Amino acid sequence: MTFYKKLNEVDKYILWCCFFIFFVNGLYSMVFGSILPLLSDAYSLNETMSGMLLSSHQAGNLIAGFVAGILPLYYGRKKSILFLSSFVIIGFLLMIGVGTPWVLLLAFFFTGISRGSISNFNNKTVNDITDSNPSALNFLHSLFAVGALLSPFLVILFGQLFGLNGWRWLLVGIIGLIFISQVMFFNMPIEADLIQKNQSSKEKDYSFFKDSLFWNTILIIFFYLCAESAITGWLVTYFIQSDLLTIQQSQMISSLLWVGILIGRLGCVFLGSQLSRGTLITVISIGSAIFYGLLLASNSVTMILISVLGLGVSMGGIYPTAMTIAGSSIKKHPMSLGWILVIGGLGGITMPIVTGYLAQTFTIFWGMAAIILAIFMMLLGVFWYRFVNQRKEELG
Repeated sequence: MTFYKKLNEVDKYILWCCFFIFFVNGLYSMVFGSILPLLSDAYSLNETMSGMLLSSHQAGNLIAGFVAGILPLYYGRKKSILFLSSFVIIGFLLMIGVGTPWVLLLAFFFTGISRGSISNFNNKTVNDITDSNPSALNFLHSLFAVGALLSPFLVILFGQLFGLNGWRWLLVGIIGLIFISQVMFFNMPIEADLIQKNQSSKEKDYSFFKDSLFWNTILIIFFYLCAESAITGWLVTYFIQSDLLTIQQSQMISSLLWVGILIGRLGCVFLGSQLSRGTLITVISIGSAIFYGLLLASNSVTMILISVLGLGVSMGGIYPTAMTIAGSSIKKHPMSLGWILVIGGLGGITMPIVTGYLAQTFTIFWGMAAIILAIFMMLLGVFWYRFVNQRKEELG
């Protein structure tokens, strides 16, 4: 990782803190897809309510992306991230002990607040330290994928150890890791002082709204998150309800998806220095469309394995690579990242509900098939960058 060798010791320490914290973030952010069938059985939830829970998480993620961009202007980065990242602890405690639907919606919302605030903080910090290096951001998101792919295995392990309450004990264990993350945030050598209003005019400059690269990034991320949130949230349920796989097989396949995502992101760490970001994101986005279509057409275990792994490898680098498209705006205007996460995050809220509604009204297959439209729109955004905006950058 050539970007790492160029950093001073303080920046290296901050970078490794971000890496560990994002690993924990991936662990708890993606556990919901695996525990959703268990939680739904425990609290007798229907498909629409299950979809609303996933969307509530995404709503918290969206709002936090915006708040996390503004709050540091008044309270400092350290105080802000410590406050916002603590909400996940409250959310998990509510899930463990309360099954009332509106309380569960609030709990999932709280977990989204922490996820979004950490995503905002880590993406901006790594982007600034490494000067928008695609390899650095892909490595950061690779560690998110490591945590995500471990989640289903941990759900299975804790289920074997503690029976029907296994998922509850898993959440307790994750709370312990979150506490360690809080300690790391507290010890990070980042500015903690208040930023005076007369010193933050640059921070509040909204000229990035006129930047085509800013909107290009939002278009790609909006529809990518549409697809990702619905796929990761509903994949296990899809295999179970379609009688394609057993519950444990479905959870293992969910981990395989994140194995593929990890491979894809690590691959982009190396390819990021060999290919232009436009070429890279075009290739992997087309691959995502092909393998998702293959997944929906699969009716054998072998084809499911191939399509899920291929889908993960293809999806892996899309989000972090798309973030580097607006890298100059993010570095110059810190608030721009919050807007990217907020507007883009609307996709993550919308699609799980649409999938859940179509699953309840028709079948789970049609709910999953609707994701094809999101992938198609994402491809349009990718082509916009590859054939229009990237050429403008090259011409100067």
